[in-house]
Amino acid sequence: MKRSHWLIILYLLLIIFPVLAAALWGARVGHTLLWEMGRNCALMGFLLLALQAVLAARFQVLERSFGFDVLIRFHKHMGVVAVVLLVSHPLLLALGGGGVRLLIRLGAPWTIMVARLGLLLLIVNVLFSVFSERMRLKFERWRLMHDLLAPAILVLGFLHSRRIGGDLRIPVLRWYWTIIFVLFLAVFVYHRWVRPWRLSRRPWKVSEVTKEVGRVWSVKLVPPEGQRVFDYLPGQFQFITFHRGRGLPVEEHHWTISSSPARRESVTSTIKELGDFTATIGQTKSGDTATVHAPFGRFSYLLRPGEKDLVFIAGGIGITPLIGMLRHMRDTRADLSVLLIYANRSEGEIAFRQEIDQMAGGERPRLSVVHLLSKPGDGWSGEKGRLDREKLQRYCQARFQERTFYLCGPPPMIAAVVSALKELGVDDGRIETEIFSLLG
Repeated sequence: MKRSHWLIILYLLLIIFPVLAAALWGARVGHTLLWEMGRNCALMGFLLLALQAVLAARFQVLERSFGFDVLIRFHKHMGVVAVVLLVSHPLLLALGGGGVRLLIRLGAPWTIMVARLGLLLLIVNVLFSVFSERMRLKFERWRLMHDLLAPAILVLGFLHSRRIGGDLRIPVLRWYWTIIFVLFLAVFVYHRWVRPWRLSRRPWKVSEVTKEVGRVWSVKLVPPEGQRVFDYLPGQFQFITFHRGRGLPVEEHHWTISSSPARRESVTSTIKELGDFTATIGQTKSGDTATVHAPFGRFSYLLRPGEKDLVFIAGGIGITPLIGMLRHMRDTRADLSVLLIYANRSEGEIAFRQEIDQMAGGERPRLSVVHLLSKPGDGWSGEKGRLDREKLQRYCQARFQERTFYLCGPPPMIAAVVSALKELGVDDGRIETEIFSLLG
């Protein structure tokens, strides 16, 4: 059985164990079914929240098994599940015999009041996480709020459960509850403060900043003296915190590694000015330092060594993991056939155009390129419009079952292309996607 399967089993056992222990060793007498369901919802909901810190802490054993994007999306979904369980807890207790007074009583003991406060904070936290993009909430503000609320919610939940939870009178459950809570605090502190401090003690240095095209910049980083560039796969990404001084912001962001791992003297990320922080990326200078945490991601052709006929589909800055893979193919002279469909708004926004054209003229990989512009100028003689089913059929020449598709770009574009590919009979297992809008 794969490591990922064992990790899934372990995750489920950690959540279900309190329910099983309470059923085996607890003395639940005289309670209704709804009451018991309410207590079980509280047990599982608290465990889900405590394990959220582990899912988001960027542990390599988890990341290599599932991929960081999968973990973060699962983390978000489990937050919603935890809210449902913990909201159901008082409702089921009330329906199971506690009565409406349990929900609306104003003069309730402090153990009930801290639970109400914790539940309110949890709902607020999840709503802001789920709807942060629609609310146009800046990442750093969301993260600060998330990191303030998460431990507060767990502390309130722990206080409530230890004081009032009947099942925690069972010794094994009392110890289990404490260990899980301490684990959460330890992982949270390590992820947010200890690891960043350790990484900052060995800063990387910016060796070169290059304007690729328009608002797109490539920043080359070299490791600390005496340290090698980490092992990574083409297409993976890294977390970078730039320390530039000059009044420039200090924020951690994830960017794809656009350089080839075959060249080990440095790593490069190509960054587009898309927000408040990235608007300052062009002010980065050689000699600035940075904290680097890497590598992450499973978007790489090397993870599918049996595939020889690939289609790369990029939208705008989504070219970055694909150019990293193409560079690695060129450096290793990989015996592969690649069709690159590269969509942009205008000709002036095509990044790496000269380099891509040069690779298309080489022997390995066997690369063919289609540039697609949605708002071309008068002198453009290439493909126009958006990538749709008709264009996919024309350029892929109906060989959809023989090829593996790698897609990276804005979420709406990726969703439309994936839908078209499925209509054309491409199996899910032959579609790899990377959507550059993660929270974590």
